[in-house]
Amino acid sequence: MNLGKRALILIFPVVLAGYLLAAVSVHVTQSRSIRALEHAKLSQRLEHAAAVFQNEIGRSKGFLNALLNGNSLRQYVSETDASYRANALGVRLQESVKSLLDDPTGYVSLALLSSELKSEYYFENSWDPFAEIDEAQLNLARRLIREDKLADWTYLYEAGQRPRIVYSFFLDPIAFTRPLPSKKSNALLVQVAIQPDRFLDMQQALKKEYGSDIVLQPWPQAITDDLSASVHLGPSLYATLTVSSEHFDALMARQKILLALGAVAMSLFSIWLIIMLIRRFITDPIATLDANVMAVMVGARDEIRDMEEKGEIGRLTENIRELHRQSVQSLKLVQRSSWTDTLTGISNRGHFNALAAGVVREAIAAGEKCSLLFIDIDNFKFVNDKHGHEIGDELLKTLAARIAERVDVITERRGQKPAILARLSGDEFAVLVRSRPGDGTVREISGAILSLFEDGFEVSDKRYPVTASIGAAICPDDATNLTELIANADAAMYQAKTSGKNRSARYSRALHDKRTRLRQIQDELRSLDPDEQFHLVYMPMVDTEGRVTGCEALLRWYSPVLGNVTPDEFVPIAESSGLFTKIDWWVINKAMSDCGQLKALFGPETVLAINISSAELHSKAIADHFADCLERHGLEARSIEIELTETFAVKFSDQLRRNIDALRQNGFRLSIDDFGAGYTSVQQIIEYTADTIKLDRALVSNLTASHSLPVLKALIALCHAKDVAVVGEGIDTPEKLSMLTAAGCDLFQGYLISKPLPIEDLAIWALTRTARYAHDEALDEQQSRQAIA
Repeated sequence: MNLGKRALILIFPVVLAGYLLAAVSVHVTQSRSIRALEHAKLSQRLEHAAAVFQNEIGRSKGFLNALLNGNSLRQYVSETDASYRANALGVRLQESVKSLLDDPTGYVSLALLSSELKSEYYFENSWDPFAEIDEAQLNLARRLIREDKLADWTYLYEAGQRPRIVYSFFLDPIAFTRPLPSKKSNALLVQVAIQPDRFLDMQQALKKEYGSDIVLQPWPQAITDDLSASVHLGPSLYATLTVSSEHFDALMARQKILLALGAVAMSLFSIWLIIMLIRRFITDPIATLDANVMAVMVGARDEIRDMEEKGEIGRLTENIRELHRQSVQSLKLVQRSSWTDTLTGISNRGHFNALAAGVVREAIAAGEKCSLLFIDIDNFKFVNDKHGHEIGDELLKTLAARIAERVDVITERRGQKPAILARLSGDEFAVLVRSRPGDGTVREISGAILSLFEDGFEVSDKRYPVTASIGAAICPDDATNLTELIANADAAMYQAKTSGKNRSARYSRALHDKRTRLRQIQDELRSLDPDEQFHLVYMPMVDTEGRVTGCEALLRWYSPVLGNVTPDEFVPIAESSGLFTKIDWWVINKAMSDCGQLKALFGPETVLAINISSAELHSKAIADHFADCLERHGLEARSIEIELTETFAVKFSDQLRRNIDALRQNGFRLSIDDFGAGYTSVQQIIEYTADTIKLDRALVSNLTASHSLPVLKALIALCHAKDVAVVGEGIDTPEKLSMLTAAGCDLFQGYLISKPLPIEDLAIWALTRTARYAHDEALDEQQSRQAIA
């Protein structure tokens, strides 16, 4: 990373933090002002709406006054000829009403009502030529007739009706003036209704802008912390608009975004300016000095040029030039020591990489071969920890000397070029041999190195329990560059370790294919859809009388790419790569969905055993998932037995204990699977609570020998003493079944009873088994009758 990038990484966060802090300060100080401004704006908008509403009221009153002052209404009211009044004067009155409209399509209505609410005249300028006065306006007229008022206006705005301002006026039909209160019963009620279009448009605009509608109510709104305002529209009529908090939050969010963008923009500009100055006066001179030093290091020049810089950089240039002159004298000694491992005195990794890369290139260019042996000391950490680092260091030094001696003897005898021996790290060594194909050099060197560890490795007249695992790879058969050669030899070494240690292994196509398959399995597990490629099979468990008491769900995988993949292949990969949660959760849900069919086959008390990964036990969500699936499929917790591999108890953390306690409290049964496979002890039987112990098939095979019957009885008796049922796995012979039955085993599982079957085949197996038992019982009964006879 150059100085410019370092400066950017160091300065940019500081500058950005400063501008962001300033932006936050501005936001905090301005938020209240913005809120007050928004409140003032809202109040002003409502006041404007109120003014428009009052103007609409005045317009309705003006309509009525214009009609009262005109001749059309007077003639209509005064005319006694009903036919002439309805036809000629009614049409003239309509024309008078329309003439008062600014917009010919605007809504206005005129109603003349008697004191008995009889409609003397009604006209409505709308698309309905047969319109009649509606119930809301009649109710208004009925109320006004009961009251003492002779004139009034009302805003009708009920839901589902046309909002309108109705101006009402009681008219003496004879004097054509406002009647005396005592003559109100003989007066006509004149009602002019208009639709306040401008007010309604403003109401919709406010709703669109603020996301809230104007609320009309007979009282003003109480004072709250919300962004709201109320205005007086008329007697007992107030318009209130309360803005939702989301609107103000969105407004503030926009301000935050603008402030943040401004802070980032100013930061970028400031950083650009600072970087330009730093580059001009600091980094460029240092880069020039670095180029001069690099030219000297690669041999392009012998001396560092004078840069004619002043200040610190100039002094730094002179100091480096002097340091270069002083270091030239000791360069060869330093270089020689840098290629050597300080403990063993042989080449280190850096020297090995330099030498071996050249040998590999030469071998490929000449069409020859070379072989790499990757050596790892088994159990070295144990010796180092038990006997101390001094013994460990002495062991490594002695080993390096003995390997070098054996390898030199072999290469000299065969007339080959000296091998390259190096200590790569810790207890790992490498030997690169330039050998001819098939001459046995690699085999002989591997055997000579392994012979050093017969009966342990001797150091200072004392033997230590270490061995060696050796992996061999050949160039160019196995790799065409040093990196691949080391990686493949390392893989072969691990193959030797897994095969039992103290041996050698050659990198092969089979090993390559195995690594490739493992990688493919991991890739497929990441992308597969469990419903498409996974399926479950069920292996029944029977009691001593042969009744099926439960079934174990076992996962099977058929991949369109890989074909059948066994659980032994994909389960360890899924657990090590963190992919088993998806698998476990699918198995739990699928198995519980099949539980009803199992109960239908074998009875309502049938127990479904589900295996889960030991790694999954450390997840807090596993108990909740079991409970959710249980509720989803309508099952009882006692019908589900969760099988835990015995390795779960090796690291029994607090979270693991809480998860297991949660499962037991929910009513689930717990089972320890593969008991005796390598980790379980009697102490664990005593300490960890379980409903069932499943004896591993290997343990069953060992203990069902006749001389092991007492041990088997004691083990089962110990489990029974803890009130734990015992299941014998791997029952594939009648002898094992008889021996486990004699020892007191409760349940049995194995190929002698049934192999794992899909649920459809399991149904056929159950029917066949039922028919066979019925046939056997009939034969027994017939034989009994014959014996009695």
